Amino acid sequence: MSKTRIIHLIYSFETGGLEKGIATLVNNASPLFEHVILCLTTSGKSERLLPPNTQVVELHKPPGSSPLFLLKLSRVLKDLRPDIVHTRNWSGMDGIIAARIAGVRGVVHGEHGWGMEDPQGLHRKRIFIRRFLSRWVNEYTCVSKKIENWLCNDVRVRKPVTQIYNGVDAEQYRLGNGRDRIRSGLGLAVDIPLVGVVGRLDPIKDHPTLFRAFEAVRTILPEARLLVVGDGQERKRLESRAGDDVIFLGNRSDVPEILRALDLFVLPSLNEGISNTILEAMATGIPVVATRVGGNPELVEEERTGILVEPGDFQSIASAILRYLQHPDLGARHGEAGRQSVLKRFSIKAMVRSYEVVYLKTHYESNLGQGGILQKILQILSEHS
Repeated sequence: MSKTRIIHLIYSFETGGLEKGIATLVNNASPLFEHVILCLTTSGKSERLLPPNTQVVELHKPPGSSPLFLLKLSRVLKDLRPDIVHTRNWSGMDGIIAARIAGVRGVVHGEHGWGMEDPQGLHRKRIFIRRFLSRWVNEYTCVSKKIENWLCNDVRVRKPVTQIYNGVDAEQYRLGNGRDRIRSGLGLAVDIPLVGVVGRLDPIKDHPTLFRAFEAVRTILPEARLLVVGDGQERKRLESRAGDDVIFLGNRSDVPEILRALDLFVLPSLNEGISNTILEAMATGIPVVATRVGGNPELVEEERTGILVEPGDFQSIASAILRYLQHPDLGARHGEAGRQSVLKRFSIKAMVRSYEVVYLKTHYESNLGQGGILQKILQILSEHS
């Protein structure tokens, strides 16, 4: 049988959890599928994560929306001849319209989280547009139960919603050697308390609250250091607000090794869809302190794999950090429990299979109708797994 062609329509392919999730899906896809990345603006640093020869198309979209760009996008989609267009997040609304103009019968829309322009996803105009355009979507995907509830109860989309957790490579992110080497390479003593955060430098991640918390930690453990991994529009502002105890590393290709060097992972976000970096820290076997927002409570089990705190509460974050740094045996227990949770619940194989079921279901339904196809889809996937 011919391959099913999936066009992933995304704003850009810069650094982020969404981009990493798409790259993981493409890298682990079955032979039934061909994947193309279509960037509304430009590609970006995450393109290096894709398999060689993956087609990446850039459209260099100007700011704002215009009918002319929709027509351009629809022409590009016609030329690419997709079986399915998979749009993502708010920027994907143009893609839903353009796909229908282009005559694409299979449209899947994914929601992965929110930005500071609409941190809770409750902007009334956006809710209305999402609900209206849902008539032209075959199926929705989302990365957490929190987003699934939002789509069903707040947006009230008119089509099925499939929730799929991100998968993490538990072989790449694992316990292992490298702790001392990473610390020495950064000019740090091998025995100092070391905390880290990994993520794009964006206001939704709320790094300033973590910096305030770490100032309080340093009054008790002055030798402690904080590593900030990631880059973004906020870097200069954040560097001006951080103390000397905070080390900015930018984007790194050796994140698995850096995580192994940490005693603790902290994520102070104001909201999250689902956090790849939390999963990666858990897979590495280190405890997690995270805010009780979005999909975080679906990953971090309170007092078993980590500690959840309220967003913006720097004192609670400081208290949780100190608790782990002063009780390394607790951190070791919670870290091991976190790794076991990843192994049981967040495999790449399960993630890829779930997306491919959605794609085949959408493809067959949009071309042949609904009658009795699910069993056929599962049979096809099992033959190619």
